[in-house]
Amino acid sequence: MSSTLVLLMQGVISFINIYFVLLILRVLLSWFPTINWYNQPWMTLSQLTDPYLNIFRAILPPLGGIDFSPILAFLVLQVIVVALSSVVASGVVGF
Repeated sequence: MSSTLVLLMQGVISFINIYFVLLILRVLLSWFPTINWYNQPWMTLSQLTDPYLNIFRAILPPLGGIDFSPILAFLVLQVIVVALSSVVASGVVGF
């Protein structure tokens, strides 16, 4: 596998890991009803994470007032990271 492709895949993995942290922060902050999501920096965090979370909210609506969609969103990101990491580690590209 070319070093450029490995570097690109490692960059994507790093981006996903940073995004994962932002998602965790967004979910944890949603437990505090006093946060005004229209003020900075919360609005930026919401604008970065909500489009991705909304995909899973459409698939899995809140049950009993509890939003379980972030669990599915986290799972999908982790599957992508594990798959990319295994491709980088094995040195095989299936494109």
